[in-house]
Amino acid sequence: MQQEKLHNVIDAFCFDGECVNIKPITQGYINATYCLTFELKGNQTKRYILQSINTNIFHNPQQLMYNVEKITSHIKAKLIKRGGNPQREVLNIIPLKQGGSLYHDTDNRYWRAYLYIEDATAFDQITDSILFERCGKAFGKFQKQLSDFDANSLYEIIEGFHNTPRRYQHFCDIMRDDPVNRVNDVITEIQFIKEREKELSVIMDLMKNGSIPVRVTHNDTKLNNIMMDNQTGEGICVLDLDTVMPGCGLFDFGDSIRNGASTASEDEPDLSKVMLDMTLFKAYTKGFLSETKEILNKTEIKHLVFATKIITLEQAIRFLGDYINGDTYYRIERPQHNLDRARTQIQLVKEMEAHFDEMQQIVADYAK
Repeated sequence: MQQEKLHNVIDAFCFDGECVNIKPITQGYINATYCLTFELKGNQTKRYILQSINTNIFHNPQQLMYNVEKITSHIKAKLIKRGGNPQREVLNIIPLKQGGSLYHDTDNRYWRAYLYIEDATAFDQITDSILFERCGKAFGKFQKQLSDFDANSLYEIIEGFHNTPRRYQHFCDIMRDDPVNRVNDVITEIQFIKEREKELSVIMDLMKNGSIPVRVTHNDTKLNNIMMDNQTGEGICVLDLDTVMPGCGLFDFGDSIRNGASTASEDEPDLSKVMLDMTLFKAYTKGFLSETKEILNKTEIKHLVFATKIITLEQAIRFLGDYINGDTYYRIERPQHNLDRARTQIQLVKEMEAHFDEMQQIVADYAK
């Protein structure tokens, strides 16, 4: 982006001091992100995060920022009441000089800014079980902080995001149309999913009858969405709140396991390398339930492991559906990339089914 236009955006926000450095951050895949350094009096500096929201994915930035403002305000109030550090333990939104938090520039881009969280690190890879336990504790604390928040007051940023029956129906439509003649090549994978068709609606049915409550959900519970304190090693702040919306809290737990407790990457073609690391599962569960066992009801605790399986199966459905559809949604780097992704998820489901009783016992032990 041209420096002049970027400075115009910067000038719209209530930053302290004079901007002396603009550094692009390239780790993210969705939003354009910059780290800004401002010089204050006395040779001190202060850093901020500036982001342009990707409206190809998030079609309504106003609703997105409404959600972010509501939940960060709720968490901040709790931190202040309990003697926490609201400057580091929750995202701090920087307002505009003319009011509000969302800047709309002349190129139809939407911008927002946060205070940079100093002396903390976001890790991209799980190096040991202790780190994964702290990840579980951080996301568990996030759910606990929002357990008394009315989730239904938030906007649904991506409609039906984890509505597994709807995802399956879309998958069936793609199979029926078979636009690029791939169905016959993946009969085994399709059959695996069809054999579990009746399980796909269980969580949604429990939510409809009120057995599982609607909660504030993060929907992107990866390790690198947590800032870990450099001194204590503990998770202090959950990042990337763009997909926060009403949903099933169990799926946040399940997606963390799907992402973090697998022994292989999501697109590993050698399925012999794809296993469920039970040490990592146990670590995350310990951390997560240390914060949430008092807020989750008995039905939620009973279905934590089941939801982990369903969210993994849902992702298999999405990957396989995109392969059958001609690879129109997920970016691919080789001809069978989406098929490899689908097969790793199916293999993980098999692993979860094989370890189901053991996983249930671990949940029961830490839920006491």
